Parts: sequence; C-alpha cells; structure tokens
Amino acid sequence: MAKLNFDAILGVLLIFIPISIVMELLHANSILLFVSAALAIIPLAGFMGKATEELSKQVGAGIGGLLNATFGNATELIIAIFALQAGLFEVVKASLTGGIIGNMLLITGCSMFFGGLNREKQTFNSRVQGVNSTMLALAAVGLIMPALVSHIFDFNTVETLSLGISAILLITYVCSLVFSLRTHRHLYDCEGEECKPQWPKSKAILVLLATTIIIALESELLVGAVEPVSQSLGLTELFIGVIVVAIIGNAAEHSTAIIMAMKNNMDLSLGIAMGSSTQIALLIAPVLVFISWLWGNPMSLVFNEFEVVAVIAAVIIANMISADGESNWLEGAQLIALYAMMAAVFFLIR
Repeated sequence: MAKLNFDAILGVLLIFIPISIVMELLHANSILLFVSAALAIIPLAGFMGKATEELSKQVGAGIGGLLNATFGNATELIIAIFALQAGLFEVVKASLTGGIIGNMLLITGCSMFFGGLNREKQTFNSRVQGVNSTMLALAAVGLIMPALVSHIFDFNTVETLSLGISAILLITYVCSLVFSLRTHRHLYDCEGEECKPQWPKSKAILVLLATTIIIALESELLVGAVEPVSQSLGLTELFIGVIVVAIIGNAAEHSTAIIMAMKNNMDLSLGIAMGSSTQIALLIAPVLVFISWLWGNPMSLVFNEFEVVAVIAAVIIANMISADGESNWLEGAQLIALYAMMAAVFFLIR
C-alpha cells in the first residue's frame, strides 16, 4: 500500500513539468520557477531510479551493476553539469557534500527511526555496510588533501592534485564494482519480491531515456534560477547546494529507502542510502572534475573547512552506529539530530 501511495504521489507531481516550462516561457518569478522545476525533478528522479532498477533485474548482475553505477545518481550528475556550465562551482561542490551527508545522516537516520518505531531492533549485514563505510572514509581523506594543499601551494598545484585524486577515486570505485559484482557477489545477492522484475524491458528502457531527457531540461531551469533565488531569499549558494539541491536530487530515492526500512528490509534500505553516498564521493565528484577540466575551466576538490568537517563527522558517526549490524529508532533520531545541526550551521555561514 505504501508503495502504491508513493507511486501515486510521484504521478501527481509530474504536473509540474508543463507548469515549470510555461513559467520559463512567461519569464515568471524566479522563486516560483525554482520551486516548480524542483518539484518536477522529484518524480522524474523516482521513475528514472525505478526504470534503472527494473532494467538491472533483467540484464544480469554485471550489466545491472554498471547500469546502477551509471544512472544511480544521474539526477545529481545532470544538475551538477548544468551548474558547472553556469560557473556555479560552489553550488556543485556544496551539492556533493549535501548528497553525501544527506544520505548518510538524514536518510539513514529516517530509515532507522521509522523502521524501528514498532520494533525493538532491526538487523542488517554489517560486513557490507563496513565496506561502504571504508569507501566513504577513503573519499573523506581525498577531500581533505586538496584543502590542506590549497593553504600551502599555488592554485595550479591544487588543480593537478584534484585530477590525480579524482583518478584514484574512480579506480577505487571500479574496484568496488569488481568486489560487489564478482569476487564477493554472494554478499550482495538479492532475494525476495523486490528482486523480481515488474516492468517489461522495453518499458524500462523507454522510461529511462525519457526521464533522462526531461531531467536535463528541468535541471537547466533549476540551475538558471539559483542565483536570483539566493538573492531574493537571502540564502547562500552554499546552503542551496548542501541542503536544497541535494535533497531535490535524491528525494525519490530517499523515500524508497525509508519505505524499505518500514518493511523491515534494512539491507536494501541502507544499501540505497549508503550506496548513494559512495557513488557521489567516488564516482560523481571525480567525473565532474574531469568534465570541468575538459571544458577548460577546471573545478578543484577544494571544499571549505566546514564541508570537510561535515563529511568526516558523518562518516565517523554513521560507521559507529552501523558497526554492530543492528539499529533502533533512537540511533535514527541521533543521526537526524546531527544532520539538523549541520543544516543550521550551513544556513548561517556567509
């Protein structure tokens, strides 16, 4: 029933696709355009994720894993690419930070909280989550290095270092795919109703192509309204990137993770939340660095001090809570509280 209601909500939100396009043609208020584009992206991301999931079930584990790697965070990547084109580097880097801490703290926290309300505890595979936590710790170290070097050497050195670290992170991500799809595939085996295809392959491919094209259009509208909205509402681009854009790009995926936790499927729930953070840190961020370099306007991996601290704190706390393979509603509340404190600080930073 929850899944049906969720799909119905996504269907209703599709009305904002034509609304946002009409607002752009009429040069409507930038705030209204931003909100309508954001609401349009949420269901599109949901259907893109569903199509990717359905297609992955039908093409085998190897190709399915590559599909998930490619389209798992496609919405965030598309939004970030348009932001790069607009020169909004701080929004791009902030959205990466927001995606990582949002998945690790807010979504993992909500999943543990709502999933544990009527249960004493929930269990999950601590070995798999341990691999994800280690990957994220590696990414956090990668984020620290350029920030430290930026205070010692010149900017060109930081750009070169960012390219080198991005290459290492990408190689590490490829290794994680080999680990999950071949050498240790048994740890990730999917069982139950969630693993059976519900869509025909043709439908999944059509939905995937259509949503990708429309998300690109809506992302251009969203990014174009970022600067006017930040000026009108007195919000910094840092806050918009870390909190607003990050939540928009992951909203549908977040809902699925919480629903799975309420169904007591914590392995799938945490796999969505933690796996998304891993993809953002080890795949999306490096890809964006290389894209910006190819365009001749390189983006470095120099995040501000609080962004680095936020990612490190999120990795440490999430690892501590997930280490024993058990969770309860209080641990979820603790993660949500930490995210709320970080959001408050990002709101106040000028």
